[in-house]
Amino acid sequence: MRIRNVLLLAVLSLGLGMTACQKKEESPMEKAVDAVGDATNTRDNEELKDAGEDAADAVENAGEAVEEAVE
Repeated sequence: MRIRNVLLLAVLSLGLGMTACQKKEESPMEKAVDAVGDATNTRDNEELKDAGEDAADAVENAGEAVEEAVE
């Protein structure tokens, strides 16, 4: 009985955690505001967002290089 309760608690915790972390979809207006902010470098935490974008680009380029090397 105790193991069942612990397992149930773990499943519920994971379920709630996944729902809390779910990213909501941006509206077209929010996307436009972000694009303008990005172009004019006026977004909140601009350096951090630029670093994240650069890291994503680097990972994508590395993935493409690996695909080309495999071919």
